[in-house]
Order: sequence, then structure tokens, then C-alpha cells
Amino acid sequence: MASKQLKNVFLSASIPLPERDAKYFETADIVAIRDCIIALTTVVLPKYKLIWGGHPSITPLIYYVMNRIDLNIQNHVQLYQSIWFKDIFPQGNNEFENIVYTEKLQDKSASVNLMRQQMLSENEYSAAIFIGGMDGIEEEFVMFRDKYPDILVLPIASTGAATKIIYDTLLPDIFKNERLLKDYGYMSLLQDLLIDKI
Repeated sequence: MASKQLKNVFLSASIPLPERDAKYFETADIVAIRDCIIALTTVVLPKYKLIWGGHPSITPLIYYVMNRIDLNIQNHVQLYQSIWFKDIFPQGNNEFENIVYTEKLQDKSASVNLMRQQMLSENEYSAAIFIGGMDGIEEEFVMFRDKYPDILVLPIASTGAATKIIYDTLLPDIFKNERLLKDYGYMSLLQDLLIDKI
């Protein structure tokens, strides 16, 4: 299947850092975040294209799963990175063939915003998944909903952190589902709420 025929799934995820805002770290379920990323990658990559901004806590997990799937799936992943972070790119970046490097602007905030704008405008999406995270996850949720108001969004609230805040305060009722809050069986959850819907 050619990459242009693959449906795109947007991923916004990170593992909160303790030195950042406590409201994210204190509610984060780090094991759940990792399990959810592994499950998502496992169910999405064989059939769809996963697109994300290369957070260093997430990219190695995606590569871990990708490396174990017995398919040539480089065209099933698209990683975005801002040149602002050039000196601290995760080593795992080198394992991906499809990386879009976005321009370094005058400061970190502007550079990250440009990356997000490109990531959302250069691709058409069938769904978006939000896992764990900090303020950037909230920003990406708002940006995604502004651009794609009718596309399926799944904040996996059981992972806590910014995603739980999104579920509680920003998610339209039409997308709310108690399984997003309480179901830790991420393979079946994602099969039912993502794969079977797109």
C-alpha cells in the first residue's frame, strides 16, 4: 500500500517531567502512558500512518514497536522535529526515514509552534490520539480541533496529566466515553474506539 493511500493518525503524547508543572506530573500514570503508546503503535502501524512531533520520551517507544513488527513500515511513520532541538534529538531519530525538520525561529516557543502548524497543515488526518503529556498536549489539542473540528479525537484520560485535563475540560460531549477514563486494556480500547471507527 502506497503511503499516500494510508490514513493518517495524529499522535500528541509525552511523559511529564517532575521539574515542570506539578499538575501534569502528579496525575500522570507513567506505566499507562508507556503501555498506551506501545498498544497504539502496535494497532496503528500495520494499516495506517502515525504522525507525531518527536518528543524524546515517546519516539524510542514507537521505534521499539516498529522494530518488532515484521513489515517494512517506514512509510507508516512520519516524525516532525524542530531544528531548535537539534543538539538534543533522541538517538532513535536516526532510525526513521521520514523526518520533517522544521525551521528554527527566534525562540523555542515560536519554533515549536511552527512545527505544530506544519505537522497539522501538511497532512490530512482521520483521527487524533492524546496520551499523558504537559502543556504542549493541551496546545496541540486546541490546534487540532480548530483545524479538524469534525475528526475523531481520543484523549486517553486514564493516562492522566494533560490528557485528563483535556478530557475533563475541552473534549466535546460527543467524543466522551467512559472507557477513555477507566479502560487500561489499551489494545482492545484502541481497536474498538479507533481502528473500528476509521
